[in-house]
Parts: sequence; structure tokens; C-alpha cells
Amino acid sequence: MEIQDNNTEPGRKRRYFLTRRLDRLFLELYNIYVFHVRFFKEVFVPPYEFREIVRQCYEVGVRSLPLISLTGFIIGIVFTNQSRPSLAEFGAASWLPSLVSIAIVRALAPLVTALIAAGRVGSNIGAELGSMRVTEQIDAMEVSATNPFNFLVVTRVLATTFMIPALTMYTMLVALMGAYLNVSQNELTSFSTYITQVFDAITFLDIFSSIIKSFIFGFTIGMVGSYKGYNSSKGTEGVGKAANSSVVTAMFMVFIEELLALQIINAIRAL
Repeated sequence: MEIQDNNTEPGRKRRYFLTRRLDRLFLELYNIYVFHVRFFKEVFVPPYEFREIVRQCYEVGVRSLPLISLTGFIIGIVFTNQSRPSLAEFGAASWLPSLVSIAIVRALAPLVTALIAAGRVGSNIGAELGSMRVTEQIDAMEVSATNPFNFLVVTRVLATTFMIPALTMYTMLVALMGAYLNVSQNELTSFSTYITQVFDAITFLDIFSSIIKSFIFGFTIGMVGSYKGYNSSKGTEGVGKAANSSVVTAMFMVFIEELLALQIINAIRAL
């Protein structure tokens, strides 16, 4: 029986393709590093595009309110309905407001808001910058002595970084109101009692950690969408890939960051 070693033609081909994939991986990681370094350099260098930042904040924040409102309201109602039978089995239905507030404030509100923003805002940034890249609008801005990175990338990343926390707080409010309607209808709990139980169950660390996570999520969504769109190629096909990869990568990074943040926060609570 003939044994095929790495010196044969198939073995050399496998080594070649493996080497090429590793080269592409390390090159991509280097490009991501350079992109982040350039952002932190440009964000502190004038001119500051305040008008464009405000416009992007409007696009990210205000235009997302209808979808965020509907999603947050549904989350509050659905989570309350799903939790009630389990608590009722132990005769602890009165703990429902506390359970809902902990779940929404600690995890559901920041995570759901980030995922919605990754789908809506991330894809929009990737597609918009990608179309500008393939139609050579970014190249034209560079030729005309305009800094396209500052105008296109920095403004969008700052907008997502500042608006996602605001949307998260809004999602918390809407979700808790949706939960209140469900609790009030089934347990006949008054609004004052519901609010008291909600705020008795959460701490400053819960709210502070959710806001910090939201800042990180917003920065990630803006950076991923901007990087994918700013470096897209291959015409209209590249625009579609930039929009799609922006959503997938941003969602994946949000889950990873949520997992890491959870470990850090639990360690702080244990102190």
C-alpha cells in the first residue's frame, strides 16, 4: 500500500492553500488593527464634523425608534408570559416584576438593542460606504483634499457609540411598560407597587454595566460596518457582501462581548 507524504503533489497543494489562508487571516487582522489605529488618531484631529455627527445620530437613533419601540414592548410582554407559569408553580408569582426587571436591565435590553442596530444600522453603513467605494466617490473625496475617513467613518462610529446606549435605556423603559401591562392585567398589580418592586430588584451596577456594554456594542457595530464598507471591492457584488458581512460579523462580536462582559460583571459582584 502506497503511503502519500507531504512531498507529493497533493501534499504540496494542501500546504500551499493552508499557507495562503493563514496569510489572508494575518493580513486581515493587520488591516483591522491599522483601521482602528487610524480611527483613534482621526477622532481627535480637527476639523470636527459636528453637523454630520448630528445627522448620523438622527439616522441611527431617531429612525430606529419605531422598530425599537415595537421590539421592546413585545419583549416585555412575551418574557412576562413565559416566566409566569414557572413562578406560579412555586407560588412566587409576586416576584414577577423583580424577575422581569433583572432580566431586561441586565441582559435583554442591551443585547436586543445591539442586535437590532447591527441588522439595521450595521448593514446600512456597510452598504452606504461600500457603494461609495465602488463608485469611486471616496477616491474623489481624497483627490479633492477632503478627508473621507474623518467625514465618513469617524462620524458614523461616534454616532453608533453614543446612540446605542440611549436606545438601550429607551428599550428598558418600553419593555418594562409592556411587562407592566401584562402584570397589571393578570395580577392586578398597581403601578406604584410594580415600580417599587422593579427598582428594589436592580442595583446601580446593573444599570451602569448595561450602559457600558451598550457603548462597547455601539462602537463595535460602527467599526465593523465602516470597515467592511470602506474596504469593499468587486462592484455591486462587493456592496452586497459588505452589507451582509457587516451584520453577521457585528452580531457575532456582540455575542462574544456579551459573554466576556458577563464574566467580568459576575466577578465584580462576587467581590
